[in-house]
Amino acid sequence: MTEYLDGAVIPTGFDVPVEPLRRAAHYSGEPGCIAQARTFASLFLDQLRTEWCATIGGRADGAVLLVVSELITNADRHSQGPYILELEGTDASVAVTVYDSSGAAPQRFPRDPERVGGHGLEIVHALTRAVVVERVPVGKRVRAVVPLTEA
Repeated sequence: MTEYLDGAVIPTGFDVPVEPLRRAAHYSGEPGCIAQARTFASLFLDQLRTEWCATIGGRADGAVLLVVSELITNADRHSQGPYILELEGTDASVAVTVYDSSGAAPQRFPRDPERVGGHGLEIVHALTRAVVVERVPVGKRVRAVVPLTEA
């Protein structure tokens, strides 16, 4: 917020939220969860536009939704239980984090245009600034950071 005093502009320090926008959702693995996760991410991006005044173009919007879709699909296919989607965003990037019950690290296969399937992590790496896989007490956490501005 900016206050005006006799024509002088005085920044108050409250123009931009201090903390990133954070939201999380829990999915059971029932049919439709992947689509629900994409819808959740889309609503998150709308809220980021509103609360952070983030400029998110179609390319970045699509990248976030695709990363969410790929990571949730991997969790759905490879874990034996529920999974959590956590989104954290600012006007510069969105971190997509998925927790699942499988302790096995996801595999990124070498590029092979003739291979059917197995391209999910290849896609995620191409769309993100960083991908980190960490073991947690109940499985693993996969975190991918999607830039919202082109470098």
